[in-house]
Amino acid sequence: MANMASTYRNQGRWKEAEDLEVQVMETSLRVLGQEHLDTLTSIANLASTFWNQGRWKEAEDLDVQVMETRKRVLGQEHPSTLTSMNNLAFTWKSQGKAKEALSLMEECFRCWTSCVGIDHPDTQSSLKALNQWREEGSD
Repeated sequence: MANMASTYRNQGRWKEAEDLEVQVMETSLRVLGQEHLDTLTSIANLASTFWNQGRWKEAEDLDVQVMETRKRVLGQEHPSTLTSMNNLAFTWKSQGKAKEALSLMEECFRCWTSCVGIDHPDTQSSLKALNQWREEGSD
């Protein structure tokens, strides 16, 4: 079901993706538990679908849940945790919470730099967003 949901997401078929993602998430929660990495991935996927539909608050709630759980389970500097931070920063940016988004992306960038180095693609992606957001803020 998760693979089919991903296919729908890639095709922009948001409602169909959402329906399957909810089923995957609910099943994962019931069978694997709230802190299982596959459950967290299913929640993050649903958040992404909400984000792509402009459903910022729903995306934010799930992004926060995933980030906080990954911090607790995997640690602050785990790549999955940092991906969650990045996703939440973009959600906040989309909601007009520029200051919060910038602060979180700065933290994300610092962590990526210390974990994988400045030349890593994820570090560079965070730096690109930071530079763009800082430039927008100075306009």
